[in-house]
Amino acid sequence: MSSRTGRSLTSLKADLLLTTTALIWGLAFVAQRVGADHVGPFVFNGVRFALGAAALLPLAARSKQAMRPAPGMYANPVLGCLCAGIVLTLGASLQQIGLQYTTAGKAGFITCLYVILVPLFAVFWGKRTPLGTWMGAAVAVAGMYLLSVTEDFSVNRGDVLELIGAVFWAGHVLVASWFAPRMNPIHLAVGQYAVCSGLSLAIAVAGGESFAWEGLSAAAVPILYGGLLSVGVAYTLQLVAQRDANPSHAAIILSLESVFAALAGWVLIGEELPLRGIAGCALMLAGMLLSELWPMLRKNA
Repeated sequence: MSSRTGRSLTSLKADLLLTTTALIWGLAFVAQRVGADHVGPFVFNGVRFALGAAALLPLAARSKQAMRPAPGMYANPVLGCLCAGIVLTLGASLQQIGLQYTTAGKAGFITCLYVILVPLFAVFWGKRTPLGTWMGAAVAVAGMYLLSVTEDFSVNRGDVLELIGAVFWAGHVLVASWFAPRMNPIHLAVGQYAVCSGLSLAIAVAGGESFAWEGLSAAAVPILYGGLLSVGVAYTLQLVAQRDANPSHAAIILSLESVFAALAGWVLIGEELPLRGIAGCALMLAGMLLSELWPMLRKNA
C-alpha cells in the first residue's frame, strides 16, 4: 500500500468518525428536547454530565502518561477544569432552558453559530479574522433573521436563549483551546463535566427543581443518550478523529450536527419548519461553511 493510499484511508476514517460525532450530537438535540418535557433543565444537565464524566474516567486513567502538557506549557489543572466547567455550565444551561421554548432543529442551527463566533471573538486576543468569517457571519445573521424573526417581527424567547448560549459555547471553545495544550486534555474534559454536573445539580436544588423518580424515569432514555453517547462516546470519537483531520475540515463536518438536528426533529418528533425557516437554515449553514472554507478558496484562487 502506497503512503498516499494510506493517508487517504486515514483521512476517510477520520471523516467517518467526525460524521458519526456530528450525527450523535444532532440527535442529542432531540433527546434534550424530549427530556425537557419531564425534568428541569438543571436536573437534566446535572445527571447527564455526571454520566459523561463517569464514561470518560477509564480513558482519563489510561491517558495519564500519554497525554501530558506540551513542552514549556503548563496550567493549573484545577483552574482549567473550573474555568472550562463554568463556561460549559452557562452554555449548556441556556441551551437546555431554550429547548423548552423552541424546536430541536432551530436550536441546532443557532447553537452552531459558535463556528463563526469563535474567530470573531479571537479578535480580542489580537488575532486577525479573515474576510470569509465576516462574510459568513453576515450570511448567517440573515439566515438567523429568517429562522427566528416572524413576519410580525416577534422573536421566540427560546431562540434568544439559544443565541446567548452560542456565545458561551464559543467562549468555551476559546477557554478549552487555551487550557488543553497546558494540561492533559482528557483530564480537562472529565473535570469540566464534573464541574458542570455539580453546579447544575446545586442550582437545581436551590431553584427547587424536582428530583422525583417519575420524571427521571420518564427522561431516562434522553438522559442516558445525552450523557453516555453525546458526552462520553462522541467526545472520544472527536478526539480520535482530530488526530488525523485538518482542523478547518473537521469543523465543517462537525457543523453538520445542525442539519442532523433538524432532520432528527422532523423524523423523530414531527417538528416542521415553514419555507421561511428552511431558507433561514440554508443561509445559516452556507454562512458557517463559507467561514470555514474561505482559507481554502483563497488558496486555490
